[in-house]
Amino acid sequence: MRLRPTLEFLLYQWLQAEKLQERERFADHSRETFDAVLDTCERIAREKYAPFNRTVDTQEPQFDGERVMLPQATQDAYDAYAASGMLSAAQDYGIGGMQLPYTVEAAANAFFALASISISSSLLSVGNANLLMVHGTPLQKKVFALNEFSGRFSGTMCLSEPQAGSSLSDVATRAVPDGEGFKADPLGPRYRITGHKMWISSGEHELSENIVHLVLAKIPGPDGKLVPGTRGISLFIVPKKLVDAEGHLTGVRNDVALAGLNHKLGWRGTTNTLLNFGEGKYPVQGRAGAVGYLVGEAGRGLACMFHMMNEARIGIGMAATMLGLAGYYASLDYAKNRPQGRPMGAGGKDAAQPQVRIIEHADVRRMLLAQKSYGEGALALNLYCARLVDEQHTGEPEAADEARLLLEVLTPIAKSWPSEFCLEANSLAIQVHGGYGYTRDFPVEQYWRDNRLNMIHEGTHGIQAADLLGRKVLMEGGRGLQMLAARMQATMAQAAAVPELAAYAAQLGGALQQVGAATQAAWATGNPAEALANAVPYMQAFGHTVLAWIWLDVALATLRANATLSIASSEGRVGAARYFYHYELPKITAWLDVVNRRDMTCAALSEAAF
Repeated sequence: MRLRPTLEFLLYQWLQAEKLQERERFADHSRETFDAVLDTCERIAREKYAPFNRTVDTQEPQFDGERVMLPQATQDAYDAYAASGMLSAAQDYGIGGMQLPYTVEAAANAFFALASISISSSLLSVGNANLLMVHGTPLQKKVFALNEFSGRFSGTMCLSEPQAGSSLSDVATRAVPDGEGFKADPLGPRYRITGHKMWISSGEHELSENIVHLVLAKIPGPDGKLVPGTRGISLFIVPKKLVDAEGHLTGVRNDVALAGLNHKLGWRGTTNTLLNFGEGKYPVQGRAGAVGYLVGEAGRGLACMFHMMNEARIGIGMAATMLGLAGYYASLDYAKNRPQGRPMGAGGKDAAQPQVRIIEHADVRRMLLAQKSYGEGALALNLYCARLVDEQHTGEPEAADEARLLLEVLTPIAKSWPSEFCLEANSLAIQVHGGYGYTRDFPVEQYWRDNRLNMIHEGTHGIQAADLLGRKVLMEGGRGLQMLAARMQATMAQAAAVPELAAYAAQLGGALQQVGAATQAAWATGNPAEALANAVPYMQAFGHTVLAWIWLDVALATLRANATLSIASSEGRVGAARYFYHYELPKITAWLDVVNRRDMTCAALSEAAF
């Protein structure tokens, strides 16, 4: 895959991932072991995923009344991925893991997302298991998390409900103590769960022996009423099939029933479900109510779940990135081979001249450069965030705390920026193909359909924007934003000494000042309604500024490594950075204008006027 050279440059020459082996946790690793992981994942993705991307798009999941059926290719891919050990790649040796740096794990998983995002659906199982490793009891870790890491079980996250999508304070699913089994069950305090959950990815299938649902529900108070807001939400393990304390299936189906499959625009190879908990279709011990085990403290479920949600958001950013790059690679191949039109000369087009390939037209090159700058820039951003995860977990205390806070600020960008601009890259890939791009004869229409989901799930675009401007840039007195600015300034100082990049360093400095001023202006009145009225334009400008910094830092690394890079590779990377500064970064002024003025055009318009 052509992704490999870009990944290797970003890993080794930009992020210097080899230095991670100097840390005790990664001491057994080397460039050779990292490359072996990349080799394995690239091979599996090429053989088990890529050839079947169209298959799983056209052969959607089918429900026969009892089971959800998926193409055999999906089962084969799942089995190959589980056998590779990647589900537990970052875990301790003692539980069968590789103790692989998350930076390398994220890079290796990129091959699967590039090959087929619909088949590459292990994201939630790993996040589910990681949550349990932090918040679960020792037995919950052994019975549920370890079996997810092996691939024997898979996992979901069950948050949204039909009447409450992103509004988790309105969750109505109930959890009541399960009589005598409440405290007697070794797997944890046992409850009976009743309610409905919507938009559950991989909520029903036959790929694994069992499915471990992590379910948000509320425990009624003494008056039998649910506590309003998010404070009353607790988290529960609700397995599809009940297990004993050794993790063996008991032969009893839990009261979790599939109410229906959602038929999606994209990601059609992954089941998306409406699940009914405790409706009585599969009564346990003759009573309705799904059996669930409390995770962590009662009433602290949302705090636990955010451990999984934040991880999933970075994963969604990577998914969006790889779809953007898949479209870029396809449209680049098409542009290099499609003859159409003639070059513009001094006297205009000469019809007597032979046709040229469309890559020779300036506007096609503009669209290709935009895709390259979006996709490769987003990849660099997500790997940078993965490197911060490693720093948070293995760095010295001060560096680990700084990484934690930087991740808080960057996570909304890592999720939302690729979701918006790699989707735009997919739109440009269709445009490069012209009419052919709008047909199913070429893959770019599927990439666009698949990518359109990423602005919606794991926190919509608007929610990410409100989180960024309403919380992340303000938390701890704005310290995270100050740390990010300091890192940008360090890059600017280095770039200012390089003639090819000095002007971009100055341009980035100006953009950073604009973002800082807009942050203050948004909150000048202290009114959240005014501050957040234009949170999305703020996030767009903030994200573009972050990507400009990433591209400047990548360009610096490229120029430092010129002696070891091909001319084409070096020119392409610096050219994408140049494009971003010339065509993209100037957009932030318009975005921030409405933020600075706390423009209420959208918020203040009467409903009748719409």
